[in-house]
Amino acid sequence: MAASTLATLRLGFWSSILLLLAILVPHVAALIEGLYCGTQICYDVLGVTRDSSKSEIGRAYRQLARKYHPDRFQAGDPALAGETPESAQQKFLLIATAYETLKDEDSRRDYDYMLDHPEQYYSHYYTYYRRRLAPKVDVRIVILVTVCAISIFQYYSWWSSYTEAINYLTTVPKYRIQATALAKQQGLLNRTKEKGKNRRSKEEIREEEEEIIRDIIKNKIDIKGGYQKPNVSDILLCRIVLFPYHLCAYVVWYCTWVYRFSIRREEYGEEEKLYVIRKHMKMSQAQFDTLDDQLKQTFLQQQLWLEENYEVYKEEQEAEMKMKMANDPRWKRYRRWMKSEGPGRITFIDD
Repeated sequence: MAASTLATLRLGFWSSILLLLAILVPHVAALIEGLYCGTQICYDVLGVTRDSSKSEIGRAYRQLARKYHPDRFQAGDPALAGETPESAQQKFLLIATAYETLKDEDSRRDYDYMLDHPEQYYSHYYTYYRRRLAPKVDVRIVILVTVCAISIFQYYSWWSSYTEAINYLTTVPKYRIQATALAKQQGLLNRTKEKGKNRRSKEEIREEEEEIIRDIIKNKIDIKGGYQKPNVSDILLCRIVLFPYHLCAYVVWYCTWVYRFSIRREEYGEEEKLYVIRKHMKMSQAQFDTLDDQLKQTFLQQQLWLEENYEVYKEEQEAEMKMKMANDPRWKRYRRWMKSEGPGRITFIDD
């Protein structure tokens, strides 16, 4: 009877050992040097369990951090018996690592998954370093800030270019005379002489006249191209925001164009003719807008929206350009240089 009881106790003891090993071995095998808390379990480092809440983990971390913080270490402290400044610092770093691992829900979930699935060795490495090397700031915020900075720089640069263009035009006699005549017609420069205390100096009157002329030039002259008046809708941020609208508008316009002129064979209007001419010339809308209106009427008269007419016009322009280059003294000098002293005359120096 005693032998039977002893055998039963031994069986129960070894069963308990095997059950304990079955519980602990997966966690021990899952511990990888260099990941998270290394060969120690982060929960054990902080003295908490896997069921502990975030507040309990934070409370345990603060208690241990106060105890092992290098600035609070004092030799001979009973609570730190056997500890040296170096060992206390190493424990503090391990405690901080454990807290950084468990305080974040995503990191804690990855860590728990590593404890439960120790066989996925390389997957744990990838998950750990992907999270460590990922940017701390949201990429969307970085993109938004970058786009805003570029947009502000664009708008400021355009205003600077536009201001420079206006300042230059105020010095051109042609535009200055026209602006002065318009100011006189509007009665802005035909003021009576001032008398008494309100009389201003000649410098003040001259500054006011300059400002009037500047305003007339700014309002009456339509500057196009790179020096045109800036528009908020042209900056990068607005273009990105309005891109879906412009895309839908372009799709509608293109479908309408195909339906009207490819399917129904309607005749081009003046606007459509100019559009086709611009496409033949491979010019942007801003470049085409800088052309003189009289030149555009010449294009219409020559019916350049027809491809065969445009090819004839293109050949005539190329022939005219060749003729100008042939008669230009600078090109003649260049051709003479290419013939007598150009790259073809370069020789190697004898050794």
